Amino acid sequence: MFQFGFNTGVINAPESVILKFIEECYLSRYGNYIEHDLQNFLFAIAVSIFAIGGMVGGFAGGFVGNKVGRKRGLLLNNLLGVGGAILMGLSKFIASYEMLILGRLVIGVNCGLNTSLVPMYISEIAPLNLRGGLGTVNQLAVTVGLLLSQVLGIEQLLGNYDHWNILLGLAVVPAVLQLVLLPVCPESPRYLLLTRRLEDDARNALRRLRASSNVEEDIEEMRAEEAANQTEAHFSVTQLIRSKTLRMPLTIGVIMQLSQQLSGINAVLYYSTRLFRDAGISPKESKYATMGVGVVMVFMTLVSIPLMDRAGRRTLHLYGLGGMFVFSIFITISLLIKAMMDWMKFMSVISTLCFVIFFAIGPGSIPWMITAELFTQGTRPAAMSIAVLVNWLSNFLVGIGFPKMQDTFDNYTFLPFSFLLACFWIFTYYLVPETKNKTFEEISAIFQKGAADRTGRKRANEEDTTRDNHAILDDSRL
Repeated sequence: MFQFGFNTGVINAPESVILKFIEECYLSRYGNYIEHDLQNFLFAIAVSIFAIGGMVGGFAGGFVGNKVGRKRGLLLNNLLGVGGAILMGLSKFIASYEMLILGRLVIGVNCGLNTSLVPMYISEIAPLNLRGGLGTVNQLAVTVGLLLSQVLGIEQLLGNYDHWNILLGLAVVPAVLQLVLLPVCPESPRYLLLTRRLEDDARNALRRLRASSNVEEDIEEMRAEEAANQTEAHFSVTQLIRSKTLRMPLTIGVIMQLSQQLSGINAVLYYSTRLFRDAGISPKESKYATMGVGVVMVFMTLVSIPLMDRAGRRTLHLYGLGGMFVFSIFITISLLIKAMMDWMKFMSVISTLCFVIFFAIGPGSIPWMITAELFTQGTRPAAMSIAVLVNWLSNFLVGIGFPKMQDTFDNYTFLPFSFLLACFWIFTYYLVPETKNKTFEEISAIFQKGAADRTGRKRANEEDTTRDNHAILDDSRL
């Protein structure tokens, strides 16, 4: 997930030099200067095609996880990471913005597979009492990658015209490291036992993970899940969508992903430097303010790790969405009156940092974690594929659409996000269950009971309607 964070933020700081690169490529190729709108459109494509690749990789994640396993899928995925990084790194030498765009697409597929396979792997290897904390460590890797991309992206280091391609090509480093280190890690015991039926291998993997030979409790918990879901088998994406019993957890998983991406956070991550410039801060100070965003995300993610298994997923998500709603309003206010009061530009920075703080508390990590928790072994891969597809699709829409939103709404750009945050808060408050310290079987039982209650209410309503109709008919005969 470090790759996901790094490649999300790496395109932000060197925006101006990449625009210059696109202009020079076009000039050398066609002999005339590129139109401003076309230049911005090509840069927006380079930014957002990363999310197109993410959609492809994320949707394929469930199939890959079942076919070759969680660990081996992650291992093979790093070959895509190496390929994408090389394409981006060489794009300047070849003088081809098409190669840059292709590299962003390939690295997007790599990150999409990671966002599907990594939460699945972590939720399946973690002990019950640490599942929330370990899920947040996953988000910590994202924020560290994001921060490192911002630090290296300052002009004095790699965010200049001479070195921007090296900055983007550095994505090869974590891919190579994972190729070396992942073979040492055990495969998911849950995958080995429930999908591959390899009990001895599952026991060995658990002994390595728990550093103990006493793993019977974990084995029994997996067997209980298996017994409860023997009729479930492995669901395809189509079967999952058609299942009435699983419609509610699937809806929750999708809305949770939307609450992350349509909260406005990607507008900050992709375009924070431009946002700060629009608020009246100098270009140089804007880049340092963007680094501040990364520092805050890392710090608050660290703070949220012990809270995840104490306060609970639902509670933290509500606090996160509520805080983001409040500070999205403050961002709008600061943009509206920046011309009247010079100090308002600092309010814009502070509001953006607070917006990021509340994102890190809840929506940053919880949607990935809770989606994996809502489903059992047979449905989890298909559910993760759908959730990740939705996540990356909304990521793409924000990436490609935010510059146009800025032109259309100007200082009111964050108001649509404020409205969506309010809707997500209401949905979470009324419909999202708490999953803290619950086994996958217990979580599944919550929805099965809910489905049974809804079926019972529907049947009772139908019976009442039938009785009323009979009564009306009897009255008419009289």
